[in-house]
Amino acid sequence: MKKLTPLMGNSQWLDGGAMFGNAPKAMWEKWVEVDDHNRIHLASRALLVQESDRTILLEAGVGAFFDPKLKDRYGVLEDRHVLLESLAEHNLTHEDIDIVILSHLHFDHAGGLLSAWQADKPCELLFPNAQFVVSQTAWERANNPHRRDKASFLPHLNQLLSDSGRLVLVEDAQCDLLGTDYQFHYTHGHTPGMLHTEVTHPDGNVFFAADLIPGTAWVHLPITMGYDRCAETVIDEKTKLLPYFVENNVRLFYTHDIKTAMSGVVQNEKGRYVVSESRKTK
Repeated sequence: MKKLTPLMGNSQWLDGGAMFGNAPKAMWEKWVEVDDHNRIHLASRALLVQESDRTILLEAGVGAFFDPKLKDRYGVLEDRHVLLESLAEHNLTHEDIDIVILSHLHFDHAGGLLSAWQADKPCELLFPNAQFVVSQTAWERANNPHRRDKASFLPHLNQLLSDSGRLVLVEDAQCDLLGTDYQFHYTHGHTPGMLHTEVTHPDGNVFFAADLIPGTAWVHLPITMGYDRCAETVIDEKTKLLPYFVENNVRLFYTHDIKTAMSGVVQNEKGRYVVSESRKTK
């Protein structure tokens, strides 16, 4: 039996207009908390999966690798590595993790793999006993980014992952390392080759939504992010996947929603997709 636990990492304040693409503020300010600078509060949440013989982590959040200047620029709130504290609350350290699955390698999803910033030494790769699962396409993008998203990647992290000898690149629906209880879906609208893990569970499978649907507000089909590579592709991908979630009782796990870690999805009387049975976090 798998035990699934949401783990909070470092949080951010980011521009609400960028997070909601072409949706007007008059619409999105009803859904989220907004500060005086039009920023919204975002989580960087990971999913811990504990099995009888191994421990798996889906993503690592933004972490604490930024120097103070960049930390302020990107709105990262905490000075400490919150994900490591969250692991400690469950009597775990980063050394106890056997597999880390990364949806993509943008810094707010993979930066938590790095140790916290120190003025006198470079950041090191944490999780020394883990294998790191990344899609082949996402890996290629991280190492050959477009000018539009080059700042979202961390060349230092890419090199550390490559040098570790523990990088596992995937391009199929399943991989032998994880087994049949884990199925992969791929989307390309936010970034090429984004990897979504669907975890089999008796209470309903769990789909790691990553940046396809970063929070409950983005379940609504027309809502996309300004950070998306192609908003129309994101909408097409959600159009394909949302009926699958409803028909198969698949729950969505949200990385960036500050209040909700996981929810079901239903279609209301108007045909709009909405969340149901949300699981709140602290």
